[in-house]
This record gives sequence, structure tokens and C-alpha cells, in this order.
Amino acid sequence: MRPVTVVGHRGDPYRVRENTLPSIASAIERGADAVEIDVRLTRDGVPVLLHDDTLKRLWGHDRPLSGLSYELLRELTDDGVPTLREALITAGPHRLMLDLPGGNEDSVRTIVGTVRECGAAERVYYCAGSVAMLQVRAADPSAEIALTWTTLAPPRPVLLDAVRPKWLNYRFGLVSRTLTERVHRDGLLVSAWTADTARTMRKLILNGVDSVTTNRVDTLAAVLRKARA
Repeated sequence: MRPVTVVGHRGDPYRVRENTLPSIASAIERGADAVEIDVRLTRDGVPVLLHDDTLKRLWGHDRPLSGLSYELLRELTDDGVPTLREALITAGPHRLMLDLPGGNEDSVRTIVGTVRECGAAERVYYCAGSVAMLQVRAADPSAEIALTWTTLAPPRPVLLDAVRPKWLNYRFGLVSRTLTERVHRDGLLVSAWTADTARTMRKLILNGVDSVTTNRVDTLAAVLRKARA
């Protein structure tokens, strides 16, 4: 069986609020090798952890993050939305997979710069669609990239040459043995998201994926222990 990386999706969200420091810590405690987090910028350019473009779903305020200063964000969420710097400290030696929803050239440059300033480039990798990942590649020629791909048609060679991903990152329902074998022949690794049932996890493992992102880290860790036994 190929080694499989266990990635906590936004931390451990079924137990602790997603994209928070306690959620990152909980995912690692329960067996995550890496934690996927979403990074956006506040109005004044501070990289923080938030998937949505507003605070409505998680924090009850129908306010766009792009319109909030970091200080006002702290006030509205009782200091609950962490900065990327804080997340890097909390993760310690464990890896973080940075998803960049809504990333643009300025935000990507700021996020990649923060990772570099924190001395964390070796334990961070990036995922998103081709536009954001091209911007990451421009900002950091040595960055590790998981190119999110949402179709069975393979990425065009010209795109792969420009992005130079290490991983192709697929929704779990697209993954098959045929797909993983094709991607592996091309010299890339396969990551799959977001698998939350033991049955789906086992299927992905049998199909030869290299990484699984899940909201249920402990379930995936148990499935892998049984598969290795």
C-alpha cells in the first residue's frame, strides 16, 4: 500500500470550529499529518484563517472580511479568527496546506511572503485552482503546489509546465484507479478531498491515492491502521 498523508480539513471541524487554533491542534492530536486551512486577507492586509468571504456562517456577522481591519475582526470574533502566523506556530513541525480562496496577485504575494518570513516554507504547501497557483509559482519558484482539478480531463501540458505542481488535488468522487495510475505515470501525486466515511476512505486507498483530506481525521487514521495491519 502506498503511504497516505492524512490531512485535516480546516482542522477538526466536527469537534472544534473550523479554521481556528484549537481546531488545528485537535486535528494533529487525532492523527493528522497535515492540516488544510483557508487563508484570506483583512482590509489592512493581515493574512487570517477564514474560508468564506464573510463572517456570517461561522461568526454570525454578515460582514465581508475584505471590509474589516484586523483589529475590528478581532473585536467581532472575540479574537477567534487566527492569523496565519499564529497557525504556523500552532502547527509546530506539522505541515499546513494553505488553500487560497479568492486569491489575487497581491494577497498571494502577502501570504507567500508571510510563510517565508516565518521560516515555514519547508512545511507549507498550497492548493487552489490554476489562477491562484500560477500566482504562487510566480511568488515562490520553489513552492510545493497541489493544483486543484475538478474534471477528469487532464490538465494541459502547458499549464503543468507553468504551475509545476507536485500534486493534483481532486474531489474524491472523481478518483479511480485509472486516474491515479495516469497521474503517477506523469510523475505527480494524487490528493483527494473531502472524504468523511470509512467506505469512501477505503476506496480511495485501494485506488492508490497519496493523500486524503477529511473532516474526520480519527476515522481516516483508524482505516489506515487497519489497512496496514
